[in-house]
Amino acid sequence: MSGPCDDLLVVDLSSGRAGGLATMVLADFGADVLKVEPPGGDPRRSDAAAPMWLRGKRSVVLDLARPADRGRLHDLVADADVVVASFAPGEAEGLRADYATLEALNPGLVYCSITGWGPRGPYAHYPVSEGLVAAKSGRMQNFAGLPQRAGPAYAAVPVGTHGASQSALSGILAGLLVRDRTGRGQLVETSLLQGLFPFDTHGLVRTQLARRFPSEFEVGIRQTAAAGRITLQYLPAIASDGRWIQFANLMEHLFHAMIAAADLSHIYSDPRFALAPNTETDEDREALRGVILERIRERPADEWMEIFRADGNVASEPFETTQEALGNIDLRANGEVSEDEHPRLGRLVQLGPLARLRETPGRTGGPSADPGAHQAQLFAASNGRRAPRRAEAPPFALDAPAHALEGVTVLEFATVIAAPLGASLLADLGARVIKIESLEGDPYRYMGQGFGQYTGATKTTAGKESICLDLKTAEGQAIAQRLVRDADVLIHNYRPGVAERLGIGYDELSVLRPELVYLAATGYGPDGPSASRPAAHPIPGAAMGGALHQAGSGMPPTECDDLDEIREASRWLYVSNEANPDPNTSVAIASSALLGLYARRRTGRGQRIDLSMLAANAYANSDDFLSYEGKPERLQADPELYGPTPLRRLYETGEGWVYLEISREREWQALTAALPGLGGPDLAADPRFATPEDREREAEALAAQLGEAFAARGADEWERELIAAGAPCVRADVPQGEFFRDDEHMRANGFAPEVEHAVFGRYQRSGPTVTLSRTPGRYGPGVLAGQHSDAILAELGYSPEAIEELRRTRVTASEEPKPLPE
Repeated sequence: MSGPCDDLLVVDLSSGRAGGLATMVLADFGADVLKVEPPGGDPRRSDAAAPMWLRGKRSVVLDLARPADRGRLHDLVADADVVVASFAPGEAEGLRADYATLEALNPGLVYCSITGWGPRGPYAHYPVSEGLVAAKSGRMQNFAGLPQRAGPAYAAVPVGTHGASQSALSGILAGLLVRDRTGRGQLVETSLLQGLFPFDTHGLVRTQLARRFPSEFEVGIRQTAAAGRITLQYLPAIASDGRWIQFANLMEHLFHAMIAAADLSHIYSDPRFALAPNTETDEDREALRGVILERIRERPADEWMEIFRADGNVASEPFETTQEALGNIDLRANGEVSEDEHPRLGRLVQLGPLARLRETPGRTGGPSADPGAHQAQLFAASNGRRAPRRAEAPPFALDAPAHALEGVTVLEFATVIAAPLGASLLADLGARVIKIESLEGDPYRYMGQGFGQYTGATKTTAGKESICLDLKTAEGQAIAQRLVRDADVLIHNYRPGVAERLGIGYDELSVLRPELVYLAATGYGPDGPSASRPAAHPIPGAAMGGALHQAGSGMPPTECDDLDEIREASRWLYVSNEANPDPNTSVAIASSALLGLYARRRTGRGQRIDLSMLAANAYANSDDFLSYEGKPERLQADPELYGPTPLRRLYETGEGWVYLEISREREWQALTAALPGLGGPDLAADPRFATPEDREREAEALAAQLGEAFAARGADEWERELIAAGAPCVRADVPQGEFFRDDEHMRANGFAPEVEHAVFGRYQRSGPTVTLSRTPGRYGPGVLAGQHSDAILAELGYSPEAIEELRRTRVTASEEPKPLPE
């Protein structure tokens, strides 16, 4: 079977992992990817993960400073479908490799630009790195309170890179779908900063609501977690052998299953715990937490996991590193890890294809090529031209749609964050997304206190319509199936068998609608031994290595002397295993659905797609999700989570905090030249720090010297002076919600559009993760449960009397909004 991208020629001008992963996925699904490298090769080839993101691509070396090589690039682009680039704003123009120049040669070209900060604004030309963007935009401040010290904490998992690569992939596929309708390509833009937008699940909305209704938001979410107030459902616990297990039994029936499997059912006879996991006081909750922690401590982890897996209703997994996760039995069973022989590296274990498209599957490409390995092959002809491989133009060109996915209808049968947020990303691209909820609504709507319950669901329902249906009734199922007849994509996150019981299984619906792209987003995938087990975001966070990476080199302890020590380590792991595994999955859901839509363009038929949270989070940890002889170890942050090295580290200043990231020798030279003039030490004259090896050996002394220097001035001054000097350093203590709401850079790029909520009115929501120049996005507000029930039913042909009867018989319903606080 051929892949959905077999007819695509992609010219990859990007450097590094964000663009490299996007084009790797295109190559995995059949695209011919030409990696265009500068003399000496892509400087990011030193990245430990480069053998993976370079796989399946051909390589040529071109010096774009030379007119002859620019001409060769133009010859390649004239036959290409897609260009992916990572030039800084304005850089491509000087090399004649910008969109305007290349589009003139090839009007059907889809050109994807991946930058660090976006195309404009005060930080557009700041140095580009995951750490700098995470620090400046407030992600590191999100972890304040994780270590028991003041200030932000280092954000370890490269979720911005993951978000940007998946957003680039989504934008490219959306642009290609438009091109196939109109014959015209367009400019697609994303950035590491935009890649972080899905991971702000509460901050932007919460910041605005807290300013309007301060009494409703007196205690922050992170303050609560950092202080030790962790939920009983998401408890990390140490087993008798020193291994830690993450529980993720968010729904009450799963919590009760865990209690029964742990032989703790007697707790319900204690009046303090009769309503567990809900308790009347913090003291009662902490007492029950101690009971559970003590119980798990009685057996080794493997024994507990055997019990929990046999039960089938206990969400739990041991904490593992990324290298251990490469052996995960469920990943392997679902083909989400591949094992190959590399001609230079030997046995290479690496990520498999992003998702399983049943009719047009992907496969991992061949080994990474050396720089310029295909030079002779590609430029053998006298003028360097290749035979065109472009797909045929449409028989007649249509006007561009208002939005890239205009005319695409998505049905979402999903709850909480991962799948709902993925569907919202499709709504941002212009799809009509109809969220089908239970009569009570998505449970995520009711997590939080008081008016704060709106903060999360406002994000995960953005841009949608909502109808509440009881899918356990025949009439509810009939309504759902009537919706399917006109749908293009269906997304659900049910465990295996549930969709079938609700009348929305793939086999049944594919008969009704053969063109349906049916995406099942599950915890473990369909084929492994855990396929039917429940999962929530802490599960892939623990199992795929992200949580331990975020926890730093001091965690977790394998021996604890007393319960207080266990409680503190449990709190630390809980906060480390933050919500990022859900958005990690969301961005992969959006791109996988678009792969399905692009495959349908070629075949005329839909198909089933399976995507697991495990695989999506393996991709989010792609910097280390591979193994080969001699691969460098993943750098861990220090025990206090300042950072992994003195030159990639948080420092407290005279006012506020900064994050310094010196990655290149020229940046070190810039730093050492600037410091004496700012009252700092003359590090260039200190023989202890003469070479990179010296600086690594004298890391403690170097950190002390820099810490003393930074204490002399404020964070804003350090950022201003060192950025100007060419030494990357940014302020790191502005809360993420405040950055997204208030920073001029967000406004300059249109990254926080204003919309209207049915209850609290005008507010700013997260903006586009990717933009398309000819078919801009559509950014709608969050919606209430069942807000559009009547309108959707009327559209299906139900009369007002019939709709009223459906309400009376509890087949449909709508949420009663909360009154505005005083």
